[in-house]
Amino acid sequence: MADGASTTIDPAEVARFEKIAATWWDPKGPMKVLHRFNPVRLAYIRDEACRRFGRDPRSARSLEGLTILDVGCGGGVLSEPLARLGARVTGLDPAPTNVSVARLHAEQGGLAIDYRNETVEAVAARGETFDLVLAMEVVEHVADVPAFVAACGQAVKPGGALFMATLNRTLRSFALAIVGAEYVLGWLPRGTHEWEKFVTPEELAAALDGAGFTVTDQTGVAYNPLTGTWSLSRDMAVNYMLTAARR
Repeated sequence: MADGASTTIDPAEVARFEKIAATWWDPKGPMKVLHRFNPVRLAYIRDEACRRFGRDPRSARSLEGLTILDVGCGGGVLSEPLARLGARVTGLDPAPTNVSVARLHAEQGGLAIDYRNETVEAVAARGETFDLVLAMEVVEHVADVPAFVAACGQAVKPGGALFMATLNRTLRSFALAIVGAEYVLGWLPRGTHEWEKFVTPEELAAALDGAGFTVTDQTGVAYNPLTGTWSLSRDMAVNYMLTAARR
């Protein structure tokens, strides 16, 4: 891994995702929940970005020309639709197999995405900056949340935005995201998440504040078992997303 800076990577987490890397694009495989969740997080990012940069979210190329850093991109499930909206996307992942899978799938789809097997700390150390930096479903897997948030913040251009999505550390999230999703329903491989590493909105806001950012929007995301779909919600007890801007 190319990395000339300190890292917040947790090796055990990387190894866990390496085992399931080849299944990223199987909508019925271990990542099926992510595929169902993807439309709502994509729409949230698009709409907030368009609001910030004065774009029309209904346009097929609403993110034309914007630079995006997708931290912890996995197999590229979010990077690809962002590229199709016109963004210039760079995807980072510490797991080599994830990057290989992402590159191959993007090439097959005719998409030019810069996938790298490196850390956000390395990108920040080089002084690279982007209009939008995304860390979606990543914070709960890192070794040092404040340090990770600070590195993500360093990669945001002046006037840009930082997007994060994670799991709240509540009894309900333990029941639904771990017991329910991993052990009862089998949506995710057992051991995908550690409840102790979930991050509350207050903790994440404090880390962002320490990095010089202010939360400008936040929303819960809820699952409807009757329709099998996800939607934005005022309830942030389990899944939530937020947008932050530099002060």
